[in-house]
Amino acid sequence: MKNLLILFILAFSCNCMAGNNEPAHVIITAGQSNTDGRVPNDRLPDYIKTMATDTAFTTGAYKYCRIAQNRTDGKFRPFWPKSKRRAKPNTWGYDAITYYWLEQWWQEPFYVIKWAIGGTSIEPSNASDKSIHWSANPEWLANNTATSEKGRSLLLSFINDIDGCIDNTLSKLKNGYQIDAFLWHQGESDHAHGDNYENLKAVVTYVRNHLSEKTGKDYSNLPFIFGTVAKKNKQYGSEVEAAMKRFAKEDKNAYLIDMSDAELMGDRLHFNQNSAEYLGKQMYEQIKAIR
Repeated sequence: MKNLLILFILAFSCNCMAGNNEPAHVIITAGQSNTDGRVPNDRLPDYIKTMATDTAFTTGAYKYCRIAQNRTDGKFRPFWPKSKRRAKPNTWGYDAITYYWLEQWWQEPFYVIKWAIGGTSIEPSNASDKSIHWSANPEWLANNTATSEKGRSLLLSFINDIDGCIDNTLSKLKNGYQIDAFLWHQGESDHAHGDNYENLKAVVTYVRNHLSEKTGKDYSNLPFIFGTVAKKNKQYGSEVEAAMKRFAKEDKNAYLIDMSDAELMGDRLHFNQNSAEYLGKQMYEQIKAIR
């Protein structure tokens, strides 16, 4: 009996050790203001508020999620919802919900690489435009530098963020890492030039190709999970939505979440807490379904 107990303990220990040898999970996230987050932190769901360390919910930490948000030095910090706006940083977006539920599922440290800036479009509207964009147009990229280097390219900033994280942190993890999904919400700023939103495909392809080249793994089929723009949004564009639907139909690894009837805040632009929570939970469910 004693020998059987010892064998059982050894078998259990081996199984636990095998489970700990899995590569770390990584999520990459990008987009504009609804990705950066605009819902005030006092409207966080109660299950997230319990992790706050102050009564205004401006500080706190998730147990397992680590994030490198709009930075290129490859340093991760414990995740707590914050936007990159200096004036109003204590706001959250749908991804805060996704990370919470991934924590409940994975129950181990995982990493998020995020780049999001409000009011940004895929393509420049004209040659003299001085604003910043996600464009993957080769000629445009060749003539521009990353916004992190005071240039105009958000895509190059995102790539620099990814590379910094891989070089300085992820590549040094004992058991390696695996990028599980690419989360995205953006499109409002393209409403006046919706015919150019087909170029979202080029952005996704650029990221997938870069990841494959950078890591030596095949990320050409990396799941891309994104949501539509609410039809009540003052910057809703039917051509943008149509392009999203075509992309999801043509790419078997692109998963579109319908946010047509989403509730918005008073600005008629940003998801309210109900819609942000819904989109975040749907993104989690999609990741779980394809894993």
